[in-house]
Amino acid sequence: MLFKKKMEVKKISYDRENEIPVVKSSICTGEKVAGFKDKNTGKFREIQLIKNDKELEGFMKMCDITQIKTEY
Repeated sequence: MLFKKKMEVKKISYDRENEIPVVKSSICTGEKVAGFKDKNTGKFREIQLIKNDKELEGFMKMCDITQIKTEY
C-alpha cells in the first residue's frame, strides 16, 4: 500500500478522580493488558490487550497521558 489512511485517535473517557490508567503484566507469560484501576477498591477494568509498544502508545494517546504505571 502506498498511501495509508491516518486513523483518528478516539479518546477514552474515564473517571479521573477515582480511576488511574494501568498496564497489568503477567510475570509468567509476559502478557500485558491496559485498563483502569479503581483507587478505592483496587478493581481492574480491562480495556485493551497490549502486544507491542505501538499499541501501548496508542492506548496512552487515547487516555491523553504521557506516563503509565505497570503492575505485576
